[in-house]
Amino acid sequence: MSTQAQRRAASRAALLEATARGISRGGYGALKLDDVATAAGYTRGALYHQFKDKDALVLATVAWVRETWEAEVGTVLQDDGLDPVQALTELARRHAVYCRRDVAGVMIVLRVETAGAPIAAAVQDHVADLVQRVRRLILAGRRTGAIGPGPSATVLAGSLLAAIEAATLALRGRTDTADEEVAQRIVRGLLLG
Repeated sequence: MSTQAQRRAASRAALLEATARGISRGGYGALKLDDVATAAGYTRGALYHQFKDKDALVLATVAWVRETWEAEVGTVLQDDGLDPVQALTELARRHAVYCRRDVAGVMIVLRVETAGAPIAAAVQDHVADLVQRVRRLILAGRRTGAIGPGPSATVLAGSLLAAIEAATLALRGRTDTADEEVAQRIVRGLLLG
């Protein structure tokens, strides 16, 4: 038998994933709390027991997406055993796999729909952090000669992440591994030219 804390954690996770799916499919503006609760298998009352309003739920969802992405994809950025090109190629492959979940569009949708709001700031913080982490790998690769000269490391990092995101979103829903291959080719093309 599960404890109350375990049940609460399970309902919270279900609500966050349902919110992420809802935003990814229809956008922030179309997100209805009744639909989120139903999709998660809970009542609207259960949702309000954990989140005071839509924005609190969406901010928690941004944090959840960031945490799950870090656990499933971002750990490759800390793997000191990979050279920078290998690390970024593996990042692209893992991101493609992560985007097969029906939560792939959350960050891009929120960047577009919530500009200027606290939600957009949370998304932008995540993106800025990721760009800096990728930038450091690009600079490391340039120091070793694995990555040649070109645009600034910041511009290249932002472009690399945007290209991977666009490709994986465009290819979502496929049942093969074309998304992984395309994401990896993007990295190699931009870094190795």
